[in-house]
Amino acid sequence: MSEKKERNSKLNIVVVDDSDFSRNSVVSILEDEGFNVVGQAASAEDGIALSGTTDANLFLIDVVMPQRSGIELAKILSEKSLGTHIIMMSSLNIQQVVIESISSGALDFLPKPFSKEDLLKSVEKIDQELSKE
Repeated sequence: MSEKKERNSKLNIVVVDDSDFSRNSVVSILEDEGFNVVGQAASAEDGIALSGTTDANLFLIDVVMPQRSGIELAKILSEKSLGTHIIMMSSLNIQQVVIESISSGALDFLPKPFSKEDLLKSVEKIDQELSKE
């Protein structure tokens, strides 16, 4: 088992994905790299609840989820707080989904399956922006 890295990051991350496997994989990568994951949710509703009960400032959200889509969740989170950053994830790597994700407030879009390197590059880009503030 690899040792967790120490990281001086201002990010508090919530991962929202209805797939336990996908969600746990993302959380594991982020935590091993020293990022602070403050919550995880299997639905948009649980993601909304975590936005009110944690100090999360970055949400990684799957586009396709039951009941309410990740795009709907991104819109709600974007309207709720100016300090919320969003990365959308989806196996639906079609232009319309990418456009809807970005217009809903997402700063980045990760097509599934993505590599550990792609995930970290996307998260680190936001972390560097926050460090400048």
